[in-house]
Amino acid sequence: MVALPFFRRDTLALKGARVTLRLPAGSDYHEWAALRHESRAFLEPWEPRWASDELERTGWRHRVRRYREEFAAGTAIAFLIFHSESDRLIGGITIGNIRYGVSQSAQIGYWMGERYAGKGYMQDAIRVLISHAFGAMRLHRIEAACIPDNARSIHVLEKAGFRREGLLRSYLRINGVWQDHFIYGLIADEHRDG
Repeated sequence: MVALPFFRRDTLALKGARVTLRLPAGSDYHEWAALRHESRAFLEPWEPRWASDELERTGWRHRVRRYREEFAAGTAIAFLIFHSESDRLIGGITIGNIRYGVSQSAQIGYWMGERYAGKGYMQDAIRVLISHAFGAMRLHRIEAACIPDNARSIHVLEKAGFRREGLLRSYLRINGVWQDHFIYGLIADEHRDG
């Protein structure tokens, strides 16, 4: 296990222009479940098949436990995205598969509640996360995978400066089907804050 040396779990919050990223807490369950429930049809085409207990409290407890284990191991950090002014939960973003040594890289994945999509909030969340990744985390490269039909996600990544690097055939099992994905990359030397 490699502890992440650049922050403490109980104090980590990343603030963007319009959003705040913070680690999930048990008390976030009701708001998270309500947002995911109302956005289910919007999210399902782009996510792994939902478990039978996906929105149940027991499923949430398992999810939070896994997030904490991955954080403690230094392999991933899962954030919930909150609107800064209202403090309402609007989505989630994870930086995972964190590798150091010769790689110094990670992958990001994200979701947004349907009623908040298309308003620039994810752009702000990605911006603050990549600044943290290339700053305090000292990463060199961030990757993201995206289903070729997901025009919204492609737009978000390209606007954030990610470059499409290729196609990964049958890469991830999404909504029960193995799907091709575009692979996008962003290199620290190419990233500009702002």
